[in-house]
Amino acid sequence: MVAKRKKKQVSDETIMEDDMNFSMNNDEEFDHLEDDLERSEGEMSEKELDEMEKKLRKKKKKRALIEFRTKVEEAIIGDSLLGKPKPKEHHKEISLWGVPLLPSKGHEGTDVLLQKFLKAQRYKVSDAFDMLKNTLKWRKEYKADEILEEKLGGDLQNLVGFLEGKDREGHPLWFHANAALRDREMYQRTFGTDEKCEEFLRWMVQNMERGIQRLRFEKGGVDSIVQITDLKNSPGPAMKEFRSVSKKALLLIQDHYPELVYKNIVINAPFWYYARHILRSKIISHKTKAKFIFANQSKVSKTLLKFIAPEQLPVRYGGLKRDDDDEFSPADKTSELTIKGNFAGTVEFPAPETGVTIVWDVTVAGWDVVYKEEFVPEDEGSYRIQLQNQKKMGESLRNCFYINEPGKIVITIENPTFNSKKTVYYRSKVKPTVPMYILFNK
Repeated sequence: MVAKRKKKQVSDETIMEDDMNFSMNNDEEFDHLEDDLERSEGEMSEKELDEMEKKLRKKKKKRALIEFRTKVEEAIIGDSLLGKPKPKEHHKEISLWGVPLLPSKGHEGTDVLLQKFLKAQRYKVSDAFDMLKNTLKWRKEYKADEILEEKLGGDLQNLVGFLEGKDREGHPLWFHANAALRDREMYQRTFGTDEKCEEFLRWMVQNMERGIQRLRFEKGGVDSIVQITDLKNSPGPAMKEFRSVSKKALLLIQDHYPELVYKNIVINAPFWYYARHILRSKIISHKTKAKFIFANQSKVSKTLLKFIAPEQLPVRYGGLKRDDDDEFSPADKTSELTIKGNFAGTVEFPAPETGVTIVWDVTVAGWDVVYKEEFVPEDEGSYRIQLQNQKKMGESLRNCFYINEPGKIVITIENPTFNSKKTVYYRSKVKPTVPMYILFNK
């Protein structure tokens, strides 16, 4: 047992020594780059200077990571990371979101997590180390590691907050819609006492932890989430409890979940929220502030579809994803059609076989188009069948049609705007169908 412990200690010390040697070599390269940059001022082109500065930043980040790794390694081995001594047999078991923090363990997620703390503190090692210590201390006091087992939210789950789908880059989506909280009884049940306010905050932290369960802390893995806050019919600024809890949640995420929110998209934001956000900007970091994207009611679908594929976005936000959908799944990808301003475009679904039903989905980023559907038979002697007369499109549409003669479904979309392109997303499927009159005759 003693021999095993000594062998492990030698291994840890070897890894730390390698890091220190690499750091020293890296420091020499870094100093040479700085000297070259100073000597070359005025002699190099702007492009060459940019390349030199990029190399310098890259070296600086690498040096900071090595220094941070060494600092964390020494703190864990010396039992000082959590603020008070721990038994020696436990000091190497400190982990965060399932990732061991001891660098010498060689877990590929360790550097990913450490870099998040560094990035949040602009690669200042001392500040990143303090942030990590504070986060571990807070998680212990808040019992964050056990929060997934708690029954929180009640009526709020799936009504106010829910995790659903992913963006075009694979980041999980965390939706937070506040309209239900406008109801006085619901608001009172949620924020009526200090204990209720604290429970709501814990529920928000629980949702954050659930989102993190879907991440992959590895090189090239998706390691952050997209938060979407819908403020349509949200409680106003007079609702001080809601305002207070929202502020606390924002600060908790900023202080203890560094670089885990990729984007924070706020939709249907009223004027009062913009004003409050400007005031709140004084207490949040520049990096947190830069993650916010705002979209008013007219730009909700256009903004969300820019980042999220329609098959991953719920229908209520201009996507094609429906609850308990029997026709399509997120695996059924869409096709796209771009229509210039003051032009019309058509989408066709061929129907060469009879005895089948064609089902289709259509949505338009930004709406504000005129939409028409019809069945056009192959036989010129047959009549066209109008399925949907010209109407202004303001929501995602689904329709179906039983084919009793060969032809095609033709959808015409007019873009009446002069200087704005519209992107149409659509998909279809064909399924065998037995007509109802045959079933009744049986």
